[in-house]
Amino acid sequence: MAMWIIIFWTTLAFALLCLLYIAARVPKLAGMKAGTKWGRFRHFLLGLLIVLGAAGAIALCLDTVNAIVCVICVAMIWAACDVAFWMLGKFAHKGFERYYGGWAALAASILALGGGWYADHHVWQAGYELVTQKEVPDLRLAMFADAHVGTTFNAGGFARHLENIQAQNPDVLMVVGDYVDDGTTREDMVNATKALGQVKAKYGVYFVSGNHDKGYWGAAQRGFSEQDLFDELKKNGIAVLRDESVLLGNAFYLIGRRDYSEARERGGTRASMEELVRGLDKSKYMIVLDHQPADFARQAAAKVDLVLCGHTHGGQLFPFNQVGKWIGANDLVYGHERRGGTDFIVTSGISDWAIKFKTGTRSEFVIVNIRRKR
Repeated sequence: MAMWIIIFWTTLAFALLCLLYIAARVPKLAGMKAGTKWGRFRHFLLGLLIVLGAAGAIALCLDTVNAIVCVICVAMIWAACDVAFWMLGKFAHKGFERYYGGWAALAASILALGGGWYADHHVWQAGYELVTQKEVPDLRLAMFADAHVGTTFNAGGFARHLENIQAQNPDVLMVVGDYVDDGTTREDMVNATKALGQVKAKYGVYFVSGNHDKGYWGAAQRGFSEQDLFDELKKNGIAVLRDESVLLGNAFYLIGRRDYSEARERGGTRASMEELVRGLDKSKYMIVLDHQPADFARQAAAKVDLVLCGHTHGGQLFPFNQVGKWIGANDLVYGHERRGGTDFIVTSGISDWAIKFKTGTRSEFVIVNIRRKR
């Protein structure tokens, strides 16, 4: 917890520096030059008012968090453009009469944030091909995580994404946590779950919880509890796995874990990987569904075959994509990694939470094809 408090205040301090940096640069766009300290101060105040106005407008349209994100992104792009044009001037042995670096920064910021909005609010298909020595029929797995229903899409939009998943004709569909959020309405939860229950897959649809499914603000805030969610899922034919395993087609196991937050944040417990695989037939292919990618060493030691995770949102924003891994919160931020005989796949999520831009990744669902090595 202390680490996240430090990160929070560090981010706020950095955002303030970014805001001041942009404010000092904005007057140069109009070619304003001030030879006196008073003139420079007035120009800075003008730039500060413009930047505060723009940030305030973003906060009104979205929220404060996304206004801060935009300020940081613009400042970093602006600084990069300033350095690039300074180096270009040095190389050409001449300065620029106009502030081209600033205009380039504005154009690049619009493209980056516009692209980030698009990458966040549209969904792609990611695919992986895995080979195993075990006797398992060819499998086509579909999975998604971090729907946070009600953020980038409501129940209707979710249903349309499910149609794209259904079109891939998966053998099984797995929901790997953070299906709903504190901001999800009961109506959206119910309608989204009805749509999820209509997906046709040979072995069915399976669900494990993430840290947001329980809710942080209480059931009264959003109109339903985690148990209400479980009841609705089960009513629609979706299996909820909570430190449980199920053998499908007498060929492979799905092992669904309680979320890491149960033990780390909420005073509960969850079974260890050693406990979860005890008594299972190790000759069969074993797939673990674990929302947070934070237990890779024990999962590899348990010799499961595949671990599917979400939670990281793919690192969300460039160049901060790897921060979760650097501070030890995640074992992998995005993509595929193999440790020993275990494959790990972490998805960037089908939607988003607080931040409405993905500048270092994009929203997706995942298709994994598994075949036996011949």
